[in-house]
Amino acid sequence: MAGRQADQVVLSPQARTFLEGRVRRHKAPRSLSDRCRMVLLCADGLQSREVAARLGVHEHTVGKWRRRFVEDGIEGLTDEYRAGRPRTVSDAQVAQVIERTLNTTPRDATHWSILSMTAGTGLSHTTIRRIWSAFGLQPHRAETFRLSTDPLFVDKVRDIVGLYMSPPNRAIVLCVDEKSQIQALDREQPVLPMAPGVPERRTHTYLRNGTTSLFAALDIATGAVIGKCYKRHRATEFLDFLKRIDAETPDDLDVHLVMDNYATHKTPTIKTWLARRAHWHVHFTPTSASWINQVERWFAELTRKQLQRGVHRSTDELEADIITFIDAHNENPRPYRWVKSADQILASVKRFCHKTMNRTSVPGD
Repeated sequence: MAGRQADQVVLSPQARTFLEGRVRRHKAPRSLSDRCRMVLLCADGLQSREVAARLGVHEHTVGKWRRRFVEDGIEGLTDEYRAGRPRTVSDAQVAQVIERTLNTTPRDATHWSILSMTAGTGLSHTTIRRIWSAFGLQPHRAETFRLSTDPLFVDKVRDIVGLYMSPPNRAIVLCVDEKSQIQALDREQPVLPMAPGVPERRTHTYLRNGTTSLFAALDIATGAVIGKCYKRHRATEFLDFLKRIDAETPDDLDVHLVMDNYATHKTPTIKTWLARRAHWHVHFTPTSASWINQVERWFAELTRKQLQRGVHRSTDELEADIITFIDAHNENPRPYRWVKSADQILASVKRFCHKTMNRTSVPGD
């Protein structure tokens, strides 16, 4: 008895071009490229049995996609819609988890965990994790903030951000600050180096071997840093550092200093020294707004790359490592890219103030 007659596959030039393109395309899903390859071989006159043997699939699989292509064309090669398993968590339950996460706390903790929320709602820990992930909720995280109360906050932000985004011609803009009380720390026991499968290990106890203070000036145009360590951070040391900046900057350029309101920056001696240099201009950052001083970003790199895991048996070793880090940085400096305008920053602060006021306001006041 004769078997079922196989469907004949006839390809138009456009269909053949499409199928061959899907076969050659590396990023195409493997299942789709295999189906396209089956149809192309069938169109070349091969029987389903021969195509199956060549591609290492079952003959019924080749027959299925041959038939689907003949009936529906290229669209027949895609997977049909599958409804999937019915939902087991309703919208009301999702809303309950979100409301409880945002507005309540467990009796024995300051914030919800996956286990405590699981116990409180009866949902699985996987469901809680997915809900929190979908809505960006991370109860275990907490960040700090401080809003500036400087009455000239707006003016200072516009002034400094204007320097960053549109520096004046024939001028150098330097972000100046000091990182004080850097501790030379040594571990009570030797550090165990990293090994395959084992991270570096060190004791949690340490020995203090003195402190040093680093004065640094970051050139926002080049990213280069002028730095010097001092035993103390008084006005005397700051004046000496300003003299070093003066010695390392061209005389024919205006110098714009961005620095905070630390007392050593405003002593009569400093004011007198700056007043004698008409081409020097000082721009004070708003109080409680160190984030606007770009040298703080460089200090963060210094801490992460050199100080955080450094082992120093004396302040001389510490200062030597800091100077080595500065020299290495200046071999290939890269400026930080300031992207937010003053208007964007002020709008963001305004939104944050509104959130803070809404949180602290009492209904009915």
